[in-house]
Amino acid sequence: MLNWLKSLFKSPPQTSSNPRPQLEMIRDHLDDLPDIYIPDGYAVRTYRPGDEPAWCRIMEGHVGENWTIEKCRDRLTQNERFKPENLFFITHEDRPVASTCAWTSDKVDPDTGLVHMVAALPEHRGKGLGHLLNALVLHRIKELGHQKAHLLTDDWRLAAVKSYLTAGLRPLNTHESHPERWETIFKELGIEE
Repeated sequence: MLNWLKSLFKSPPQTSSNPRPQLEMIRDHLDDLPDIYIPDGYAVRTYRPGDEPAWCRIMEGHVGENWTIEKCRDRLTQNERFKPENLFFITHEDRPVASTCAWTSDKVDPDTGLVHMVAALPEHRGKGLGHLLNALVLHRIKELGHQKAHLLTDDWRLAAVKSYLTAGLRPLNTHESHPERWETIFKELGIEE
């Protein structure tokens, strides 16, 4: 694992004056989407008023840090692009344990929907929830009339990257550091490009 971390800095290290952008992935069509399969013991629902604390708990440390209800509202639920029916929760015993959101982005063409804020609580990983989150959000993006799906992710989110690849998303190199970083990730995952 240490070699993998060192290899991330073969390209210019990230500094405040030289930040390395997040990795990007694209699914250039929304045909043959993964099936929506809900594992036993889990259920799916969309956002309800008052879900902010649960959402913050799911995201904390996995998609950003220091989430507060106010920060959630500012960056998500009070954003003009937010629609309650596009924010999914997977629940276990009526408690939200994973979440994803279908989003629009002004950085990507209008035919492309954004897979946004995907995370699950650690104790619920390895149970097929990543597959379910991806299937839910990709189907919603298609329902919204988009032709493609795009997402941003991080080098260290190996399990998430693997689930995105399984869902048909592929690396999108938009920065000079991306090809080398993707090569490292593929090696770490034991996947041939």
